[in-house]
Amino acid sequence: MHDIRAIRNDAAAFDAAMARRGLPPASPEILAIDAERRAVLTTLQEKQARRNALSKEVGQQKRAGADTSALEAEAAALRGDMDGLEKRAAELDVATKRILESLPNILDLDVPDGPDESANVVLKQVGEQRDLGFLPKQHFELGEAMGLMDFATAAKLAGARFVVLRGALARLERALGQFMLDLHTREHGYTEMVVPSLVNDAAVYGTTQLPKFADDLFHTTDGRWLIPTAEVPLTNTVAGEIVAEKDLPIRITALTDCYRAEAGAAGRDTRGMLRQHQFRKVEMVSIVQPEQSVAEQERMTTCAERVLSLLEIPFRRVLLSSGDTGFGSARTFDLEVWLPGQQAWREISSCSNCRDFQARRMNARFRAADGKSVAFVHTLNGSGVAVGRALIAVMENHQQADGSILIPAVLWPYMAGVERIGPA
Repeated sequence: MHDIRAIRNDAAAFDAAMARRGLPPASPEILAIDAERRAVLTTLQEKQARRNALSKEVGQQKRAGADTSALEAEAAALRGDMDGLEKRAAELDVATKRILESLPNILDLDVPDGPDESANVVLKQVGEQRDLGFLPKQHFELGEAMGLMDFATAAKLAGARFVVLRGALARLERALGQFMLDLHTREHGYTEMVVPSLVNDAAVYGTTQLPKFADDLFHTTDGRWLIPTAEVPLTNTVAGEIVAEKDLPIRITALTDCYRAEAGAAGRDTRGMLRQHQFRKVEMVSIVQPEQSVAEQERMTTCAERVLSLLEIPFRRVLLSSGDTGFGSARTFDLEVWLPGQQAWREISSCSNCRDFQARRMNARFRAADGKSVAFVHTLNGSGVAVGRALIAVMENHQQADGSILIPAVLWPYMAGVERIGPA
């Protein structure tokens, strides 16, 4: 959500920021509604002041025995006028809110301009695209050949974009999630949480999924939403709160199932596990002071990179362009892993600084150490990382010529010492 005062103070800068998102100027409509609203409120205050004066005068006149019918008639007319003005002010408030909530976050200055992912900038690469010495297979070819990855049964149970994992692959998927949680809580200072997978309207509104992205979510018959990521419940733990500055930063993490309708993904990644309606992800969320959010985004991204380094998977960090940065983000780093079977880089983590954009929607604030001033927190979220995609990356990068998969050493304790997965 945007600060209307900032738009009043520099409408041209606001429109320029929206232009970077490919949007037309929004300030003329916003300021026209705002001007009418302020005029209505001024008139309302004037009429309230006149009505208060009339009330006082009626009392005085009655004590003097004078006729007050004309004064009382004027007061009644004023009340009717005020009712209409209050209704109009409420309508204008709703109109302003609807426009502001439809507009994306203002991008950081260092975000490269561009229409889409073609303008993203690769900042660094860690690890080489290894020559495996044979024609690599894709993850679903490996998994199906081993009898441990079953899309047909999943389709029978739930339809397309689901998978059933069996045996050692099911254990490997579980091992990846547990490893990530342990790493983030033991080494990176995050507090593990167990959070609801069903949330209310206010929660998905606060993290900007509503109203714009309702079609991407699953809605239950009792009015709740299945979470698309643990970002939603984790970030909303501070909704409506005033946090003491001494308690910041707040760093929290959770491993949850995530649910996405993939409404705009028709025909994309239809084979395999890359784009599923249900998947597991370890999410990291940070709540920080405004001046700390840039450094916190770097820290968070480094935490996600550590996961991939320990799994011995080549990856690169990408700064997303203006046309590829998400609605609620001011700046996003994507981590992409190399998939030999696809011969392509694929996103496995996004680490975003939302600055105060979500906090304004959630009314999440902190009280400064002086005990007086109150300001909005900055919120950040990042995948630490997507478990299903990590499984894909491990399978494809550690596959062997005989179709087996070597398990990265960091996962051996979670696999009861199993170092290789072969056919069932």
